[in-house]
Amino acid sequence: MKSLPHPFADLVEFSVDHQSTGRSTLSLHVATKHMNPHGVVHGAVLYALADTGMGAALYPTLAPGEICATIEVKINYFKPVSHGTVVCETELLNRGRSVANLDSRLYVAGTLVAQANGHYAILRPRSAG
Repeated sequence: MKSLPHPFADLVEFSVDHQSTGRSTLSLHVATKHMNPHGVVHGAVLYALADTGMGAALYPTLAPGEICATIEVKINYFKPVSHGTVVCETELLNRGRSVANLDSRLYVAGTLVAQANGHYAILRPRSAG
């Protein structure tokens, strides 16, 4: 399976370590540019990692010409992250014809630091006519 270019993931420096139908694993090596003024990884960085992981898990389920788009993501932060590697493991929970639901769990050194659940629209090209 060929991955599509992902400029945002490249900018933040996410790594797609595994991608298969309904599953993905992404990682992020924490750097100074990921920090907020309090010296911990900014919540938006963790959110983006989860959101991107969900898209990576859903993408292989799409038919030719289909795309997906985030409807909403809810995230809970459990522990601050100040160093190390964040690993995001995502699983597709349910895929309907037009909406999918996924779950992402973010870990640092085996400790759960955040969990997210998201809904994604599955969009098809309109037929001519």
